[in-house]
Amino acid sequence: MEEILLVGNPNSGKTTLYNALTRSNEHIGNWHGVTVEEKKKTMKVGDKNFLLVDTPGLYSLCPLSFEEEVSFKIIENKKYKKIINICDRNNLQRNLYLSLCLLEENLDIVIAINEIDKKVKYKVDEKKLSNLLGCDVLLINAEKKIKVQSLKESLLKERASKPLPYLRQINFSVVKDYFKDKSENEKEIFAIKAFERNENFFKLKGFKDEEIKKIFSLVPENSLEVLTQARYAFLDEVIEKSCQKVNFTYGKSKLDKILLNKYLALPLFLLIIAFIFFLTFFSLGAFLSDLLSSFLNLISSPILSWLKNILGESWIYYLFSDAIFNGLSTVLSFLPQVVLLFFFLSLLEDSGYMSRIAFTFEDILGKVGLSGKSIYTLLMGFGCSTTAIMTARNMDDKNSKIKTALLCPYMSCSAKIPIYTVIGGAFFGAKNIFVIMGLYLLGVVVAILVSLILDRTVLKSENQTFILEFPPYRVTSLKRLKNILKNNVKTFLVKVGSIMIAMNIIVFLLSSFTFKLQFVLDGSGSMLESIGRFLAPIFEPLGFNNWAIVSALLAGLVAKEVVVSSIAMFNGIDYNATKLISSSILLSTSVVYFPSSVSVLSFLVFCLLYTPCLASISMMKAEIGTKWTVIGILIQLAVAYVLSFIVYNTALSFEIFGFWPTFLVILAILLVLVSIILIYHLIKHKKCPHNCPNCHKKCGK
Repeated sequence: MEEILLVGNPNSGKTTLYNALTRSNEHIGNWHGVTVEEKKKTMKVGDKNFLLVDTPGLYSLCPLSFEEEVSFKIIENKKYKKIINICDRNNLQRNLYLSLCLLEENLDIVIAINEIDKKVKYKVDEKKLSNLLGCDVLLINAEKKIKVQSLKESLLKERASKPLPYLRQINFSVVKDYFKDKSENEKEIFAIKAFERNENFFKLKGFKDEEIKKIFSLVPENSLEVLTQARYAFLDEVIEKSCQKVNFTYGKSKLDKILLNKYLALPLFLLIIAFIFFLTFFSLGAFLSDLLSSFLNLISSPILSWLKNILGESWIYYLFSDAIFNGLSTVLSFLPQVVLLFFFLSLLEDSGYMSRIAFTFEDILGKVGLSGKSIYTLLMGFGCSTTAIMTARNMDDKNSKIKTALLCPYMSCSAKIPIYTVIGGAFFGAKNIFVIMGLYLLGVVVAILVSLILDRTVLKSENQTFILEFPPYRVTSLKRLKNILKNNVKTFLVKVGSIMIAMNIIVFLLSSFTFKLQFVLDGSGSMLESIGRFLAPIFEPLGFNNWAIVSALLAGLVAKEVVVSSIAMFNGIDYNATKLISSSILLSTSVVYFPSSVSVLSFLVFCLLYTPCLASISMMKAEIGTKWTVIGILIQLAVAYVLSFIVYNTALSFEIFGFWPTFLVILAILLVLVSIILIYHLIKHKKCPHNCPNCHKKCGK
């Protein structure tokens, strides 16, 4: 089956067009690096089937990042019939620069100029533009599918090759002479790549480093500047003849004076996140969860009564009631909160605010060995660590890629929402919103500190290219919101239907049978209790040495949602009800019981920071290798244990000795640590004289 490539700048509506052409529903985002690998799907054009390949965004054929390199290699392999080059109507000059690079290689392209926003910067005469560039040009709206069918039909036409006039102004003769064995068309392409000083191209064609240096020596030192100026001069002429400019500045807004203010940006971001958490975990989210819980109880009660009449109080009945029905309903009751969190995060993304946040965090992340690109990956970690880790591959620097992947699990993913809501809600009530916000912030702070330590020791990052554009503020469409909800509900239900039920059944069997395979209804002497009691002393310094709590943490290695469903099963909650689960952990007669709010706080911190789910571990192994995955897991366990220990003992000290005595002790410890660091730096600076040529490398001056 013949392939058709879809290429374009980031944020040009490329994935939206891919979805429209193939009737897919791929994730769409308005930042660089949303697509980090090629996607393929069948597309029907007339009576023919083609394979449409969606490539990562790129600005030119001189790749500067991982995702651009992916697209560059696909384009240069030339195993396709045609290229759809999508351009944003409001960024024509920059987008058409890539079009020129494609036309220079005499590739068969169709330019689709996409209208993303109602306000437009250019009125485009597509016929004039088509004649000037020598290829088909269509004005489309990918989101509304306007002229998408016309675009499909244009793919069946053959393009007549037309030389680009500005190339005649550049003297390629010396370089062309070097490639005597090539065809005339190939000579020109190779000469252009030499003027671009495009190492990636020549390496892809099998040239050695020494030969590449020799080729580059044949062109003027300012060859790239000469070629770039010629391209932009031609584009200016083309746009002037075919486009009418409208008085509109794309991407600029008065809101940026507030949202990007150096003093207000971070506090406003925290306020927005706090408001989202309030709606998600308390007011609207709590109401919807209770409503769904009541509905699930209404359905499950008669079914379980019917099963009890048939099976009696046998272990098979309890398998269905405790492991399957109650496990499912416990997790499903949190579906509204999970969907709401994704919904609000998607609203922020579609609005254009996320790109501004990346800009805000660029300096902060740069100081700990990351780049603005990392913020996209880390923010995705609030949804799902597995997906977030996959996007870490768009890091230019290998060490930054490893660090970013290792940091994703510290972001509090949506799977941990049930733990915070049920366990925290039982002890902190309305104040739980501050606990949840504190946990999310703690995850971010820990990630930054871990990155700083790794950057100063074993994973020093190089300077990275970070290209960022601000899209205009937008209001997302109802169709887009419907797709977001549909996708997240589907993902959550599939996950619940497979991993959750399987793990609940395993936990039930381990907690209901002894090593001699005797059924025990209360779990006493069961296999799981024996394992839990063996490991429980390890967690005693953290304030929770209950065997069932430890067992729930072990089950949480498969998926964090299982922690709550395991607790519900251990405590024998007959039907799904968040409030009943919360109440049960307050009773000393329950199997899972927390003696105080201090131990709960320690437990929540441990759940936040300890080893991620198996899916995330598997993705880490695929992206950064076995060695760093194992190191990452060990770091996560160590960080989780140490911080839980500190939180437990600090909170316990406040409870026993009061606020001021504990506060003064902590302050004294911090002053001692700061003094040691300052003395260390002073000694280090004295060893390196001010006139040392490598001073900035050795002592940071």
